Amino acid sequence: MPKWWTRYRRRIKLRAKRQYLLARAIRRRRVLTPVMDRTSGIAPDAILGFVVQRNEAVRLPWFLDYYRKLGVDHFLFVDNDSDDGSREFLTRQPDVSLWTTSASYKDARFGLDWLNWLLLRHGAGHWCLTVDPDEILVYPHSDVRPLRALTDWLDSSAIRSFPAMLLDMYPRGAVTDQPYSPGQNPLEIASWFDPANYMIRKNGEFGNLWIQGGPRARAFFADEPEKSPALNKIPLVRWSRHYAYVSSTHMLLPRSLNLVYDESGGERASGILLHTKFLSTFVEKSAEELDRGQHYADSREYRAYHAALQDQPDFWCPESARYEGWRQLEHLGLISRGNWA
Repeated sequence: MPKWWTRYRRRIKLRAKRQYLLARAIRRRRVLTPVMDRTSGIAPDAILGFVVQRNEAVRLPWFLDYYRKLGVDHFLFVDNDSDDGSREFLTRQPDVSLWTTSASYKDARFGLDWLNWLLLRHGAGHWCLTVDPDEILVYPHSDVRPLRALTDWLDSSAIRSFPAMLLDMYPRGAVTDQPYSPGQNPLEIASWFDPANYMIRKNGEFGNLWIQGGPRARAFFADEPEKSPALNKIPLVRWSRHYAYVSSTHMLLPRSLNLVYDESGGERASGILLHTKFLSTFVEKSAEELDRGQHYADSREYRAYHAALQDQPDFWCPESARYEGWRQLEHLGLISRGNWA
């Protein structure tokens, strides 16, 4: 079969999938109830943050403070039936628009239908950052250059999407040894990471890289590392109405948004998402999510967590590195400045 015909068939298939995902998002909007809609005040050039959360009251104060300082102008949250006061907290924030739903997280493709709808409705024409409450975006020069400096450079370079590998952070010792308090920088506790131990392959259909490894692979999926969670993400996108996330923020459609790497031997700019899941709150959170059964692959990931946590694991090992900043990550080859000097 000629290559052009193969490419044509793939293009038609992915276009149909994108239209299906957008149609799903439009249908699922009906389960979202606005609690506080401040989107009329969003400026045309605002950088927007999109988040789905459930019972993250302990994390939200620091999370919002960090991203406000980084340069996010307005946050659009979906609250999935929280009962810990996080919904009330978000309602009081002047730069937050909030929707709530008690519908199934799993049936909404793990919240993606809700996010795709909000991105379609409010994100078009904006740089949109889609993250979880336990993810901290770091990029080259993020200590001195705000997010708008990065998005301005991306605009001037005609780059529409920006990748960030998920880097699992963990404490030294059992996760329950150091209690986490609201408003605290989670990196004060979860300050270690694996500097290597990553597997990378290309997804032929969608064109994105697929990255696995790190402490979750060696602690929870040692016997089946190929089943460990994906670490590749594309969280920052100059959004358009015909875009859609396919699987978490791992990949998007159109396919061209996933081509965020250089196959000719060079480097393109990239960031990192410091993943601070492993705090003292994790034990209770994993038990709750396992009981709810609302996660991918019949909550396989949370079943692995729950089984391993009975032994109070310590993720730290002699090869662990203590986080020092983005230059350290660049030196290790985990992020790149590319042409953004």
